[in-house]
Amino acid sequence: MATLRELDKRVAGIERRNARVEADKAWETSFARRGLLVLFTYLAVGAYLAAISVQDAWLNAIVPAVAFMLSTLTLPYFKGIWLRFRK
Repeated sequence: MATLRELDKRVAGIERRNARVEADKAWETSFARRGLLVLFTYLAVGAYLAAISVQDAWLNAIVPAVAFMLSTLTLPYFKGIWLRFRK
């Protein structure tokens, strides 16, 4: 049988793990993460388009960045629909 001290250690470990999982979940759904992903998408596409000499590369890079942003904003809605039909 586990001692009280061992149980306390196990509970403390579970609480630390839960705190990490909650922080990861908060990051995954944060607007800061989405904003950074949109920025990095814009920079990567803009650099690529500029490298292959597309006219107005940085202006054209807005389209995929905005499309990515819209997809991240609408995915939770579609996830809800998917979950309802899955049950």
